Amino acid sequence: MDTQQKDLSYFRLRLQELLNTSFPEKAHDEKFIDQRSSWAANAYEGAFRSGNPVEQCNYIAEYILFENLHFSKFDTVFQVVSNEFDTRMADEELRPFALKMFSVCEAIFENYKLTDDFAYGYEFDLLYTELTGTIALWIEEHGLQ
Repeated sequence: MDTQQKDLSYFRLRLQELLNTSFPEKAHDEKFIDQRSSWAANAYEGAFRSGNPVEQCNYIAEYILFENLHFSKFDTVFQVVSNEFDTRMADEELRPFALKMFSVCEAIFENYKLTDDFAYGYEFDLLYTELTGTIALWIEEHGLQ
């Protein structure tokens, strides 16, 4: 296996891990995964050939690999479920329930301009409150199925 292929598979695995954990809506988007992994591998190789230190090459490649993947809608829903509803279910039920609530809450995110640093702004508190209310209403109507 040549270095380019090794780099490509490395970046593909890194991206897939993040998507599986924090971006389930993108976890099966093969075109997105292939494109980002390829861009990152090419950026790394180009930076390395230009004489950059390995740390800088990694920084450049990861910047491309994870661009616009710092704020996770799913992580936010999971945070709300874990913080606000954790006493209503066992720990091992939190993530599956958050996955179910993710689709219920998806439309709420459309009311906000989501950027990589959104979680640090005032509007995050509003979003958090709105998600909490939506999930509470859903539980009231449907129970914790």
